[in-house]
Amino acid sequence: MSASLDARAVTGLFHAYADALDRRDWSALDGVFLEDVHADYNGTEVVQGRAALVGMIRGYLDGCGPTQHLMGNERVVVEGDRATASVKMRVHHIGAAERAELVYECFGWYHAELVRTGQGWRVASWRQEVTHQLGTYDVFARA
Repeated sequence: MSASLDARAVTGLFHAYADALDRRDWSALDGVFLEDVHADYNGTEVVQGRAALVGMIRGYLDGCGPTQHLMGNERVVVEGDRATASVKMRVHHIGAAERAELVYECFGWYHAELVRTGQGWRVASWRQEVTHQLGTYDVFARA
């Protein structure tokens, strides 16, 4: 596979992640992350394993209203069966039910280390870097 096709496939994982979260399609994350993925969300949530990662994400989004995860300005470096990639992100959240008037928006980067598997590229390490925020974290109905 050519480097440009590999880079396109890696970029597609960022988009698949965003779509899965916005659609609340948790099983779609099986096609994004390795089972033993390590994830760090801006140092506030650090988890090991896809099940723990999906559980952590659901802890935020299951009690939240609509979201929109936008990705752009991708940077991908492919070296054989390994790759590193970053993408700028802008994520908008709206509260649900009695919190429907609340909004929270964050901006920054997602960084990933990836490996090629028999099923295609998968994320082995994932890090969110928030550079700035607007609104209130109260948009999330965390238990």
